Amino acid sequence: MSRIKHHFEESIAVKTAAIETLVTPIESAGELMVECLKNGGKILSCGNGGSAGDAQHFSAELLNRFEMERPPLAAIALTTDSSTLTSIANDYSYEEVYSKQVAGLGQTGDVLLAISTSGNSPNVIKAMEVAHEKGIHVVALTGRDGGDMKDLYKGADVEIRVPSERTARIQEVHLLAIHCLCDLIDTTLYGE
Repeated sequence: MSRIKHHFEESIAVKTAAIETLVTPIESAGELMVECLKNGGKILSCGNGGSAGDAQHFSAELLNRFEMERPPLAAIALTTDSSTLTSIANDYSYEEVYSKQVAGLGQTGDVLLAISTSGNSPNVIKAMEVAHEKGIHVVALTGRDGGDMKDLYKGADVEIRVPSERTARIQEVHLLAIHCLCDLIDTTLYGE
């Protein structure tokens, strides 16, 4: 029972620490996403493992709805098409499973939501590089020290870096950040 209580306490502590550091980048990321959607763009999302699930969760909240009734919003999780993922991994490499999709589906003015708890996922990094080549802004959800992704940001890109070393705690705050982004997008575009 004490281990369970410790998980709750640690999660609360990380979220409390994150309040001070993440409010401003989450707000900036939300504004970037709102401008993208207002201008007819879309939000592409990617990640691995639990972060792939977060990418799908974000896309589902935009395409369907978050907490209010509103029209569907343009979002694509690059993590969901098993035929595309496996063909790219087989014919090229796993490192290119997202970058080839960004190259084919992304357009200037879109936003890439790049999720990696370590900031070191090679396929997410490659997707960021292709996004920049195409004039696509990046919003990154990371943790720890930001990993290799921290050196790739350009222009209006936004990093939302969770102040924690533990993957589970980072993922918990990533989900909260995703819900904050959904709320910002909805209320900015459609009111409260």
